Amino acid sequence: MRVLGVEGTAWCASAAVHDTETDETLIESDAYEPESGGIHPREAAEHMGDAIPRVIETALDRSGGDIDAVAFSRGPGLGPCLRVAGTAARALAGTLDVPLVGVNHMVAHLEIGRHEAGFDSPVCLNASGANAHLLGFHDGRYRVLGETMDTGVGNAIDKFTRHLGWSHPGGPKVEEAAKDGEYVDLPYVVKGMDFSFSGLMSAAKDAVDCGEPVENVCFSLQEHVFAMLTEVSERALSLTGSDELVLGGGVGQNARLREMLAEMCEQRGAEFYAPEPRFLRDNAGMIAVLGAEMAAAGDTIPIAESAIDPNFRPDQVPVTWREGESVAVGRGVSAGGLSGDRRGAEAVVDVLDDEVVKRRIPKSYRHPELDATLRRDRTVLEARLLNEARKAGVPTPLVHDADVAESTLRLQRVGESDLAEALTPERARELGGLLARLHGAGVVHGDPTTRNVRVGDRLFLIDFGLGYHSGHPEDHAMDLHVFEGSVEGTAADPEPICRAFEAGYAEFGEPAVLERLAEVRDRGRYQ
Repeated sequence: MRVLGVEGTAWCASAAVHDTETDETLIESDAYEPESGGIHPREAAEHMGDAIPRVIETALDRSGGDIDAVAFSRGPGLGPCLRVAGTAARALAGTLDVPLVGVNHMVAHLEIGRHEAGFDSPVCLNASGANAHLLGFHDGRYRVLGETMDTGVGNAIDKFTRHLGWSHPGGPKVEEAAKDGEYVDLPYVVKGMDFSFSGLMSAAKDAVDCGEPVENVCFSLQEHVFAMLTEVSERALSLTGSDELVLGGGVGQNARLREMLAEMCEQRGAEFYAPEPRFLRDNAGMIAVLGAEMAAAGDTIPIAESAIDPNFRPDQVPVTWREGESVAVGRGVSAGGLSGDRRGAEAVVDVLDDEVVKRRIPKSYRHPELDATLRRDRTVLEARLLNEARKAGVPTPLVHDADVAESTLRLQRVGESDLAEALTPERARELGGLLARLHGAGVVHGDPTTRNVRVGDRLFLIDFGLGYHSGHPEDHAMDLHVFEGSVEGTAADPEPICRAFEAGYAEFGEPAVLERLAEVRDRGRYQ
């Protein structure tokens, strides 16, 4: 089968021909490069209108032979650009009388890495201009395990470089300037497997305005942003039990990001794959490759029903081209493991007869100053918040001893299994009530996934390393969002679990928190 792919989500007009017999992909691209600032949708669409016919013609001429299907990027992306690419794809499919395939751009970023690596079911980190999220395949769809709560990683970096007056794209310029930089402290915001860049970017701009050398800020910007993405990737591997990670998206061309992810995976004993650069930046090759798999599965679309979708979420896509595979839910690790030496996303846990010893291990992928700060602060916070939670009536392990210098806690051993292994609506309802009590005491857990709740004669909350003090409904709602995200990413039937969880919270918690939860859901980049 030979499939023509057409890509036009934002800045890159691209066409490609993929041959499934030879597994060869020819790509022709013409990128829109504004003289200053970021992408202007009207100018980008005008570029698409001029470039799309040209790259399609060149790709067809260079490849030769017949085309068996036409695939196009249906979304997410800029509406004016998507419409140009979609119109061209429909016209070609109609003229050639071949099937039309509508491809989700972000799923294509994931699938090209899986295709090239030969992985079975990896977790995927998509790091591109307008997007930043973690996906894992489960129960017939790609589930969003974590995502940015404000802006995509590439756009965040571009906002900083626009402040400096640098032209688009800013990422390569930051990477070059960072080579001569030194470390300065910037905000680091991870909330479970979600993350936020807005405060970090504001601090970076302020640092430059206050006289900090630009190269130092660029260096530290990379160290913080990419460490955040690497940490949440490791959390996703730990939650799902997967031992495969794929990188996708244009920001994935950054050498420091690839270095961090590779180092983290090597330490975990996981496999890591980053596609070659031509498949990382926006390109029609990945659209053609996934389009071929979808066409082979009969997943085509009538021209009359092929409208573009600028907000096309990856978890809206029925994955028709895969069967019987899933991220390995159930093999993850938590601080309450039953025996042996267990390794989670952040710590190694030695399980003894009646206690556990939790050691926050150094993360060599992080800058030493950043790593030392995070390990120290999280150890102190966990010890303090475990005690405060118990005083608020929330069952937690007793802290037997804390060694801050070694980032080590000795804790009471609690429960017989993780909530992930024994999740029911009744237990979710009980947990909702416990989080409401915790929030009533002004404490945010920070990472209440199904791996950080232990099940015994009652539920116990563990692992408060990302916790903090707050009485704000926004922060409390994020706690609920983190739990529901872990359920939706791993459970076969998450809806009754989440309903019961919210009902339990409503019994003891503030209505404003549940109202804010709806806003938090809508704030994700893929709604």
